[in-house]
Amino acid sequence: MTPAARIAAAIEILDRYLAGAPVEQVLTTWGRGNRFAGSKDRAAIRDYVFDALRCRRSFAALGGEETGRGLMIGALRAKGSEPEEFFTGERHAPPHLGDVEKAISTRYPDLAEAVALDCPDWLEAPLRQSLGHDFVAVMQALRRRAHVFLRVNLRKGDLATARAALNREGIVAVPNDLSPTALEVVENPRRVVRSDAFARGMIEVQDAASQAVTDALPLADGQRVLDLCAGGGGKTLAMAGRAAARFFAHDASPERMRDLPVRAARAGVAVTLLDEDAPERAGPFDLVLCDAPCSGSGAWRRSPEGKWRLTSNMLADLTETQAGILDRAAGLVSGGGHLAYVTCSLLDVENGAQVEAFVSRHPEWRVSARRRLTPLDGGDGFFLAVLTRKKAGLPAT
Repeated sequence: MTPAARIAAAIEILDRYLAGAPVEQVLTTWGRGNRFAGSKDRAAIRDYVFDALRCRRSFAALGGEETGRGLMIGALRAKGSEPEEFFTGERHAPPHLGDVEKAISTRYPDLAEAVALDCPDWLEAPLRQSLGHDFVAVMQALRRRAHVFLRVNLRKGDLATARAALNREGIVAVPNDLSPTALEVVENPRRVVRSDAFARGMIEVQDAASQAVTDALPLADGQRVLDLCAGGGGKTLAMAGRAAARFFAHDASPERMRDLPVRAARAGVAVTLLDEDAPERAGPFDLVLCDAPCSGSGAWRRSPEGKWRLTSNMLADLTETQAGILDRAAGLVSGGGHLAYVTCSLLDVENGAQVEAFVSRHPEWRVSARRRLTPLDGGDGFFLAVLTRKKAGLPAT
C-alpha cells in the first residue's frame, strides 16, 4: 500500500470508531476484510489510528473537524507534512482537500492549552490538582507512544541471558532503571511475542513502572499471597517470579483470568485461581494486592480510548468500587499482614484520597509505604500504597 492508501484506510477505521465501535474491533474487522494489506501496512495503519486517538482534540482542531478525515489532516499538519501531498484523489488516496480544509493551514489555530494537550475539559482541573507543576509535561508525554517493556522471569534466567536470547532473533533490548527485571525493547518490538524467549516463559510483556510497583511489595518466601483483582495476571506472575510463596488469584470477572493458567505454566510458577467468594474461604492472607479498576489515566498512551470514554459519572462509580474492594480486602488480611492498593491512575481522587478515606474508616490500619510514578519516570503512571494492619495493643501512629 502507498502512504496515501494507508491514510485512507486509517480514515475509514477512525470513522467507524467515532461512530461508536471499539477501535480494536474495527482494526480486526478491517484487517480480515482487506487481506491484501501486508503486516507492515497493518502496523502503519494501526500507528496512524492510535496516534490520532492520543491526540484527538488537537488533530481535530488542526484538521477542521472531528472525523477520520479531519483527524488525519490534523495528524499530517502536526508533524509538519502537507496534507495536499497525500490527499490527491489518485488511485487509493483520499480525495483532494476542499477550500475549507485548505483554509485551516492559512489560519493555523492558536490552540487552547487543554486542546493542545489533548486533555478533556472536565478533567483539566482535577489533573492539574493531582499533578501540580508536572501537569503540562505529563499530558505532553501521554500524547506520545509508550515504550515496549519486558519483564525477565528470574525463575528462567537473568537479564543477560534474556537479552542474548532476544538478540539472536533480532530483538534488541536494554535494561531500564525502573526495575531490575525490566528491559526496554529498542528494535523489533513486534517480534517479541513470536520469540523463543517468550514461548519459554523467560520474558513477559509488562510495563517497567508496573514492575517497579511489584518490586515495592512486601513479599517474602512462605507467604500466602492473594491478587484480588488479578485481571490477566501480570502482577501475579511478577510476584511469583520474586518469592517462593503460595499465590492465589481472583477477579470479579473470572473470564479475565482465562489465560492465566497457561501463562503461569509457561513461567514455571503455580497459581491457584479463586472464584466468587472463594477468597473468604481460602483466607486469611499475609499480603493482599488490590490492583483496582480505575480510570487508567496513567496508561492513556497505551489505551487512548479511555481518555475520551471516561465521564464524571464513570469516575464516581469507579471510586465507589475501589472503596468497596479495599473494605473487602481488609477482611482478608491476617494480623500483621499487608494490603497493597494499586491503580494506574494519575488522579488523586483514586489514589491518595482513596487511601486516606480507607484509613479513616479503618483506624486499625496505617500507611507503611507510598509511591507515585508518572510517565515522566519513563513508564506508565501508577500509584501504590502499602497498608499494614496494626498489631493489637500498639498505639496509633
